[in-house]
Amino acid sequence: MAMPAYLEGEGPLLDVRSPGEFSQGHIPGAINLPLFSDEERAAVGTAYKQQSRQTAVLLGLAIIGPRLEQLAQALISHSRGSGRLRLYCWRGGMRSASMAWLAGTVDLDCQLLAGGYKAYRRWVLSQFEQPWPLMVLGGRTGGGKTDLLLALQARGVAVLDLEGLAHHRGSSFGGLGLPAQPSSEHFENRIADTLWRCPDSGPIWLEAESAQVGRCRLPAALWQQMQQATVVELQRPTRERVQRLVAVYGAQPREELRSATERIARRLGPQRTALALAAIETGDMATACEQMLDYYDRCYDHELAQRPRSPQLRLNGDGCSEAELADQLCQWQRTLSAEPSAVSLA
Repeated sequence: MAMPAYLEGEGPLLDVRSPGEFSQGHIPGAINLPLFSDEERAAVGTAYKQQSRQTAVLLGLAIIGPRLEQLAQALISHSRGSGRLRLYCWRGGMRSASMAWLAGTVDLDCQLLAGGYKAYRRWVLSQFEQPWPLMVLGGRTGGGKTDLLLALQARGVAVLDLEGLAHHRGSSFGGLGLPAQPSSEHFENRIADTLWRCPDSGPIWLEAESAQVGRCRLPAALWQQMQQATVVELQRPTRERVQRLVAVYGAQPREELRSATERIARRLGPQRTALALAAIETGDMATACEQMLDYYDRCYDHELAQRPRSPQLRLNGDGCSEAELADQLCQWQRTLSAEPSAVSLA
């Protein structure tokens, strides 16, 4: 069965690998129902390598035997009354087959993923080698690019929110107030899941990013496509950007704000660092943001200069809401000519 058919299949998706494997990466939307704990999996694997397959199987049976009723009850509960489940393990081997057998004994219908999560990962990586109709939204820090992407998404436009998928806004301060970041592996899974669900027609909008979003590394093949994609630059005056940054970060704990500032102290320089830290201490977040915008603006301008293509559209956001800007972009997208040319929407 083709991977998309399995992903769109009926019934809840259960990952029966150990919690550690699941945490490293899993199919988005899957629920972890581990056959073994991390320690039990390690013990069974050691028995297989150092003794024999038969010894490993017997050890596995000894471990799960007392839990069979509990596991069966969990399978029934997760089926949500539909009687259908989708199961997978690492290679589509004994763990998922064992769970499928147990599900069958309590009259549940199971669909197994041939090749398991390993096959899913091959599919994920193959997605980034495909050409995607990307449209990149650039602009200086604090311009509200993510909010504009979400406004486009609300209008039915395909959007790949990389920062949302990475749980990070992309700067030294980017993780403040957000959940822990996924692994780079799971970040890739989330990106691939979003891409293949996008409509076949029309562009896919995403924000300009460096090769990493926090600790999550962008797939190299996708990042290369981003470098060649059409760019729209969102422009806002500094006063608006400062206001937006204060709204996002102003309520964060001072200690975390100090730590994030100190991480970029060498790039800010001693004078700006001291001014920013003093402003944070007194709660003057507008002044703190102004000190740091100089550094982030220089970074953005440098990255923009390195791109092989200049912005095709410069979108003036001065005093405009995200809804107004999204409407302008939708209109521009409809009238976009085949031959790119520099345009300004003021």
